[in-house]
Amino acid sequence: MSGARGGAVRTLRVPGRHGYAAEFSPYLPGRLACAAAQHYGIAGCGTLLILDQNESGLRLFRSFDWNDGLFDVTWSENNEHVLVTCSGDGSLQLWDTAKAMGPLQVYKEHTQEVYSVDWSQTRGEQLVVSGSWDQTVKLWDPTVGKSLCTFRGHESVIYSTIWSPHIPGCFASASGDQTLRIWDVKSTGVRIVVPAHQAEILSCDWCKYNENLLVTGAVDCSLRGWDLRNVRQPVFELLGHTYAIRRVKFSPFHASILASCSYDFTVRYSRF
Repeated sequence: MSGARGGAVRTLRVPGRHGYAAEFSPYLPGRLACAAAQHYGIAGCGTLLILDQNESGLRLFRSFDWNDGLFDVTWSENNEHVLVTCSGDGSLQLWDTAKAMGPLQVYKEHTQEVYSVDWSQTRGEQLVVSGSWDQTVKLWDPTVGKSLCTFRGHESVIYSTIWSPHIPGCFASASGDQTLRIWDVKSTGVRIVVPAHQAEILSCDWCKYNENLLVTGAVDCSLRGWDLRNVRQPVFELLGHTYAIRRVKFSPFHASILASCSYDFTVRYSRF
C-alpha cells in the first residue's frame, strides 16, 4: 500500500495480505480503509486495515480480521467511525473503528462472493448496495438485519455497484455479461441497459460533476464514457492499458479527469 505527498512515496507492507480496495474517509483527512485478502482472494481469510496518513508516513490505526477474503469497503456517510465490507463467503460486515472488536453486524444473504459494496451519498437516505457473483444486487438499510430488496437481471457475475452522487435512489452496476445497468430503488426492474463492451466489465463510476455521465472499465483494456441521455455509442474511449482494467474512478476535484488501475500493474490518470 503506497501513498504520495510532496513527491514522496510512502509504503506500508502487510505480510500475507493483498489489497483489493481502498477508500478515504469522507470525514477524517488522511484516514484510509483498505480491504485485503490472503492468497489474492482465492483462499484464506481477510483483513480490514484502517490507516492514518500524516507527514511522517502511513500508520496502522486498527485492523479487523474476517474468515474470508475482503473484496471491497465503503464508509458510512453519517458516522465517521462506521464502514461496511464485503467478502468471499457471501456476507457483508458492519464495523466501528472506535471499537477494537467487531464486526457489529453481519448480513448474509448472497449465495456467492460479494465483490462490491457502496454507501449512498445523498443525505436523504442511508442505504447500502451490494453486487455479487450470484448475479444479484441487494439493497440494505444498515439498521435493519435483512436486505430491503433484491435486483435481478444481470446474466453473469456482478463486479461493480455504485450509487449516483446526484440522484437519490439511483445506482449503476457492471457485470461479466458485458453490460452497464442503471437501477432505481423505487422499482425492482432495470431502467437502462447499456451493452458497453464486448468483454467483461470489471468497474464503473459516476461523474461527480455530471449526473448523466458514467465510465466503465473492462477486460478489453478500454475505458468508455456513457451519457445516459443517449447510450447508443460512448462519448469517449480511452486506450493505453495492456491488461484488464480492475478499477476506475472519476476525480472528485476535476470534471474531466479520471484514474484507472489495471492488471498491467499501472495506474493511469486520463483527461477526456
